Amino acid sequence: MTDPMSTPTPSAGASVAGAPGGELLRVENLHVSFGTSRGRVHAVSGLSFSLERGKTIGIVGESGSGKSVTSKAIMGLLPRKGVEQSGTIAYAGNDISDFSGRQYRDLWGTEMAMVFQDPMTSLNPVMKIGNQITESLRVKLGMDKAEAKATAIKLLEAVRIPAPEERFKVYPGKMSGGMRQRVVIAMALACGPKLLFADEPTTALDVTVQAQILDLLAEQQRDRFMGMVLVTHDLGVVAGRADEIAVMYAGRIIEKAPVKSLFANMAHPYTEALMNSIPKLEYPTHTRLQAIGGRPPDLVSPPPGCPFAPRCMYRTDICDKERPELTSLPGIPDHLFACHHPVSGAPVPVDLIAGGAR
Repeated sequence: MTDPMSTPTPSAGASVAGAPGGELLRVENLHVSFGTSRGRVHAVSGLSFSLERGKTIGIVGESGSGKSVTSKAIMGLLPRKGVEQSGTIAYAGNDISDFSGRQYRDLWGTEMAMVFQDPMTSLNPVMKIGNQITESLRVKLGMDKAEAKATAIKLLEAVRIPAPEERFKVYPGKMSGGMRQRVVIAMALACGPKLLFADEPTTALDVTVQAQILDLLAEQQRDRFMGMVLVTHDLGVVAGRADEIAVMYAGRIIEKAPVKSLFANMAHPYTEALMNSIPKLEYPTHTRLQAIGGRPPDLVSPPPGCPFAPRCMYRTDICDKERPELTSLPGIPDHLFACHHPVSGAPVPVDLIAGGAR
């Protein structure tokens, strides 16, 4: 029997065996588009990245950049009707790009799981917390009722929910937002996945609870040696919490680098703008936050040049005519960016890089 509280082994029903180490996920040239009355929306265009087990990649960008669509495409959660998807998705060395819904269901829970940003849409409001956690334990791992209950209480305790035996019997509406998010994390971890997607897991929480949830995710990832994809709009969230950062804009990765290299040598103007929009402790009270002017491009008819050009202070004629391809910074081969006029880098507080947004 799989013990979800320890480093997991694949369940008998899983179609793909998790790798004991090394590369866990590889995405190559992923394209996703949706049919609409105005035409096809190109939500993700040519996205590629890889992730090793035990590592974290942060996918950062504003709303509409394609972050959540990328995560759902990898997990097979996008609807089949009206969606066109191409490219290669390899999990633990196995191509899962053309998996059916039934094959993906064998992976959910035991191999990969997701923590969604709004716990109230993830939890059934008329079903007790304990029953929602034990359901997957009984279906996926074959536990009996008593064993599933004991394991669920251990999970609630692991995510630091006080009085887990009592919380096991309450409905989601009786819990705070932070406690509900902890329950969602417990549900995602219940069957011992090796790959965890955390899609804006702290958006609706205040800053103190946000830090607690992020610390909890990092702790559980280390304990379980999971690979994690942390999706957020805030560079401060992934600073100090990710091994690598991929910055997305208009469905594309426009900069990707190890976390320290990105903050020390940020090359894309959009990355610089995201950094400048983070509130700084040294700002005087009531200082107006820096916003990124303009709006993202229309993904039904993307511009021929750089998609960020209309909002970029470094824009020239070539930016409107030619789309820049990802290239590496001189001397830093694993730091990639797509810009005709890379910036030299913006100063970043050392404590932000070292410890993240706490």
